[in-house]
Amino acid sequence: MPGRGSREKQFRTAFRRFLSFTANQSPASIPPMRTVRVSLGDRSYNIHVGNGLLPRLGEYCRQSKLGERCAVITDSNVAPHYADRTIRALRQGGFVPKVVTIVAGEGSKSLKAVAECYDQLAAHRLERRSFVIALGGGVVGDLAGYVAATYLRGISLVQVPTTLLSQVDSSVGGKVGINLKSGKNLVGAFHQPKVVICDLDTLATLPTREYRAGFGEVIKYGLIKDAELFCRLEKELGDLLNRNPSKLINVVARCCAIKAEIVAADEMENGLRKILNFGHTIGHAIETVFGYDKYLHGEAISIGQVAAAHLSARLTELEPKSVSRLRELLERAGLPVSVNLSTKQRDALFDAMRLDKKVTAGEVKFVLASRIGEVVWDRKASDAEIRGALDAVKPAA
Repeated sequence: MPGRGSREKQFRTAFRRFLSFTANQSPASIPPMRTVRVSLGDRSYNIHVGNGLLPRLGEYCRQSKLGERCAVITDSNVAPHYADRTIRALRQGGFVPKVVTIVAGEGSKSLKAVAECYDQLAAHRLERRSFVIALGGGVVGDLAGYVAATYLRGISLVQVPTTLLSQVDSSVGGKVGINLKSGKNLVGAFHQPKVVICDLDTLATLPTREYRAGFGEVIKYGLIKDAELFCRLEKELGDLLNRNPSKLINVVARCCAIKAEIVAADEMENGLRKILNFGHTIGHAIETVFGYDKYLHGEAISIGQVAAAHLSARLTELEPKSVSRLRELLERAGLPVSVNLSTKQRDALFDAMRLDKKVTAGEVKFVLASRIGEVVWDRKASDAEIRGALDAVKPAA
């Protein structure tokens, strides 16, 4: 019987054959591209979602009227698959690109990696009209975005997310940043991209675990803002886990549209945008406690969402049935819904939550759900109530 690695290899081969097949089909037989607009006045931009978009990158960059020189910041996992194609597309568009490759993993969201990128941008003689392309997942997008926001006091940014999680979430909205040992995303900026290119073809090379982690954010969108999307995910999850292109394009575009609407209403996270943090207060703390190497971001916020749902049941009267639906959907997506914390780790988790950027006057505040599709923000919870939520996500004995 074939092992997991063999099955993943077979799946990727079959998916590539499908992509090759679609390339030879009539336009009517290929899922159409979706374009979502982020409306921010003179800083508005488009999110393009579809297949076969990477070869058109140079065209999109020309439309954005960007300077000639650019740096493609990517990582050691993504570069072997897509760096050459990206460079080729940019050169065809008349640009002069330089590839900057960082080590894959959350550890590269650091001041050290930022400094290394600065040095390479300077060596490539990037100027104020030059731009940075973030080619990769959330780590690359956050790091490259922070580099773009601060190099020469800010140059243009293009996001080319290659993971499901980054396509639906971190590439959109302009929040960029890096981690400190004390906590996640404690140093950052708001720096909107000029354009976001979500080429669904890049998901073909995404390992199963990384792909499934993206559903932590996908499911969150349904929970916080769109009950109909949540129901669709319950019905279509099997097809989505099998990376069905026609299902994917609709879900990715819908998630981007929800985030675009929220960002347009509250770019700097003074109110409504806080709802995007559902599950993140505890989720980020879990990442910090485990040193960013045990849980992927989508996995940590999956646990965080279940804990937040239990808090919601107590503080905002979320129905127990809704808590169960969320937990079951996350489990079906292959995501963890429980965590085993020692007493020492619990104490460290509370310390990490108190350092979270969402803390006000030392108080930890939560986004809580009143029902599926509707949440409230800035809700206080006592330490005892938080401990109760953590008890609810303990593994079964």
